[in-house]
Amino acid sequence: MSDISVIITSFLTAGVEWVEAFTIVLAVALAIGWPRAVLAAFAALAVLALMTLFGAHAVSAIGSMRVAQFIIAVFLLLFGLRWLAKAIARGAGLKRLHDETAAFAALSHSTALAETHGAMVVGFQGVLIEGLEVWLIVVALGAQTGHTDIAALSAIAALAVVAGAGLALRAPLSRVPENTVKFLVGCAILGFGTFWLLTSLGYDWPIGDSALPALMAFYALGGVAAIGALKASPQ
Repeated sequence: MSDISVIITSFLTAGVEWVEAFTIVLAVALAIGWPRAVLAAFAALAVLALMTLFGAHAVSAIGSMRVAQFIIAVFLLLFGLRWLAKAIARGAGLKRLHDETAAFAALSHSTALAETHGAMVVGFQGVLIEGLEVWLIVVALGAQTGHTDIAALSAIAALAVVAGAGLALRAPLSRVPENTVKFLVGCAILGFGTFWLLTSLGYDWPIGDSALPALMAFYALGGVAAIGALKASPQ
């Protein structure tokens, strides 16, 4: 169950971030051409790959498994809470939904793309910044389960799917249900974080890894209830 959860969580997390990264690369490509835009994107991906190798090695170098579990769990809880809180706020109408088409239009008219070097920097930074959250999830889930390769391959598969769809359409992938995906990923990451945090503190889960889907469902139900309560409350 853990490996399946890692694959799904890594794929969905990466997918959302790659959609936003593709929007940036597309705007850059239309300004300075695809070869330079792709070069900038691949440079950022190379940096992320090196960071993944270093991050996995750094986590494995920690002597105590419980210390490593605790550190990873804290990062996952903070990351998951951020994603779930944003998804709840957007679902309740308290925060505007992210619009890839609007983001693409704004970037396309930006003066930052007027010059080739500056546009390449925008492409590099865009992919790198969006990819940092992918890197965090890949390293955290991969190092904890001992399958960084699986988590990384899931993220690469998501990249291939997004890039293929984006290149076929030659337009921002605005129809991706980003908020729903972020809601689900936030619940999944909080589930992992809670499971590993309590494990690092010595708690022995009576049902073992089966507690993971139960924790994810708990956060999902809580999130749905929070959205309903916020919608029903006076603005």
